[in-house]
Amino acid sequence: MAQEYTDANFKEKVLDSDKLTMIDFWAEWCGPCRAIGPVVEELSKEYDGKVNVGKVNVDQNPQLSVNYGITSIPAILFVKEGKVVDKLVGSQPKANFVKKIEAHK
Repeated sequence: MAQEYTDANFKEKVLDSDKLTMIDFWAEWCGPCRAIGPVVEELSKEYDGKVNVGKVNVDQNPQLSVNYGITSIPAILFVKEGKVVDKLVGSQPKANFVKKIEAHK
């Protein structure tokens, strides 16, 4: 299952991790966010132990959205060694996520 990242645990779980982390910035009211939710869960299972996969609820964690300049959702950031190495915005096919993960893991 995808991890839940928050303002409180983001540094420990994402920035201090030595693994690539895929972060889905989403909200419950966002249709496209709900559409890619199952894809994010699948990737979480498929890359378990190799890549961290998690979600940030933008309504509950507004500071993270501000810190990363998230202005539209869903926004998926790929973070490695504390730095954003790639980004996808909007609903995407699973293959696009896999390409980004494989390029950076």
